[in-house]
Amino acid sequence: MLSAVIITKNEEANIGRCLTSVREIADEIIVVDSGSTDRTVDIARNLGAQVHHQDWLGFDKQRNHAASLARMDYILFLDADEEVSGDLRSSIREALANRNCAGWKIHRKTYYLGKVLHHAWHHEWLLRLVKRGEGRFEGDLHEKMICKGKVGRVRGLLFHYSYKNLTDQMNRLVGYARQSALIMEKRGRKFYLFNLILNPMWAFFKVFLRGGFMEGYRGILIAVFEATYTFLKYAFLLERKLQKKNPKLWM
Repeated sequence: MLSAVIITKNEEANIGRCLTSVREIADEIIVVDSGSTDRTVDIARNLGAQVHHQDWLGFDKQRNHAASLARMDYILFLDADEEVSGDLRSSIREALANRNCAGWKIHRKTYYLGKVLHHAWHHEWLLRLVKRGEGRFEGDLHEKMICKGKVGRVRGLLFHYSYKNLTDQMNRLVGYARQSALIMEKRGRKFYLFNLILNPMWAFFKVFLRGGFMEGYRGILIAVFEATYTFLKYAFLLERKLQKKNPKLWM
């Protein structure tokens, strides 16, 4: 009845926890790997997953490709750094038994620097459980599931183990910012000087307006990283503009 679908690359530290958390409710587990050089593939196979290789297509296309390999009536989409809680497993069983929706949103909570966040990054209800053929992902970087039919919610938590450490967070932030700049350029977004000043400031304060101040130093770090990400994506957009204006400067 249920296919669990996960996309991976170099997730040996996480994939075992993820697959173990879903094994008892999934009739099949499909892992689509985009070229891991660590033990991700071996761990997944040892835990009973079907492992397929697919060169990276982008977040939305990679997930949609993984979904096309599923054979069960319903699909649960997971990231390798996520873990399905016991309550969530039970509520997924109930949802699939009732079959009164085409998709269900799941409440995700994030671990950050060794603690579950209750305010920053808290209100995440993600559409991750759908009837096969009723939904697909759209969006180059921050992809979202689009569902054709009625969408409900299931109780229980999906735990997200976000970053290994601050260095990992910074490295990924730079990569995401560069991708965002390319996407903005592709969509015709123009660069303005105020983007480097006002947008990062708003990103910082938005974390606090959403309750980030209640997370203590973790909230401050998250706010600073959000501001840094915003600054960098516009800085990279400026860089792309300058490269086009005078390519010889980058030779």
